[in-house]
Amino acid sequence: MPTPVSTIPNLGPASEAAFARAGIHSAEEIRTMGADAAYLRLLQSGTRPHFIGYYVLVMGLQGRPWNDCKGAEKTTLRAKFDALKAEAASTPSNEKDRSRLEAVLDEIGLRALPK
Repeated sequence: MPTPVSTIPNLGPASEAAFARAGIHSAEEIRTMGADAAYLRLLQSGTRPHFIGYYVLVMGLQGRPWNDCKGAEKTTLRAKFDALKAEAASTPSNEKDRSRLEAVLDEIGLRALPK
C-alpha cells in the first residue's frame, strides 16, 4: 500500500492534491524522484511556481521543519528553484499538455502499458 504524500513532513492535503494532478500519488514516488524532479513535474502539470512550496518540499524530504531553511542554504535553493522554473517554461507546450493528460489518466486510474 503506497504511503500518502501528506506523510512527508510539511506537506498536507493541498500538496497531496497538486502532486496527484501531476501524476504522483505516493510519498515513495517523491522520495525516489527527489525534490527537484518532483517539483519540476508539478510545474509541468500546471502548478504555479512558488519558492516557499519548493523549499518546503526539500526540507520535508530531509525531515526538517519548513522554516529551517535559512542563509546560504536558502540562497542555493533559490538558484535551483529558478533553474527549475526556467526548465519548466522551456518545455514545449505539447509536452506540457501530455504531462497534464498523463496526470489526469493517472488520477482516474488509467495507466500506460509498459513498452
